[in-house]
Amino acid sequence: LLALTAFICIETIMECSPCEGLYFFEFVSCSALVVTGALLLLFSLNLHTRIPQINWNLTDLVNTGLSTFFFFIASVVLAALNHKTGAEIAAVVFGFLAMAVYAVNTFVAVQRWRLSSRQQSSRQSSDYIRARTESREVVHRPEIQRLD
Repeated sequence: LLALTAFICIETIMECSPCEGLYFFEFVSCSALVVTGALLLLFSLNLHTRIPQINWNLTDLVNTGLSTFFFFIASVVLAALNHKTGAEIAAVVFGFLAMAVYAVNTFVAVQRWRLSSRQQSSRQSSDYIRARTESREVVHRPEIQRLD
């Protein structure tokens, strides 16, 4: 919602002299809104369970991490290059708020990713131990005689 609000604020600006900062902020807010919205739709409809080949925890982590970074850069650039209009100031404020929320979500995504990678590694090691144990079991077959 904060990315949407920042995008709406930036779209209400009618004139700009150096427009590069404004265009970059517009691109970042729109991109974050679209990608996060698509992931939200996938997760809320449980469509991510139909594609188990993708590590969804890592995908969410990358999305939130990149959104945090780019919202920070875009907000700083827009704050430095703005013309002190109400829409630009509001866009900067909502950009920094969106960055903060993405940063918190990045922290949560890191925790969730670490937990899932630990569970996966423990599952793989238990499978390895079970496979080694089963391979050491000897089946005695009388038809096979040992030659000395």
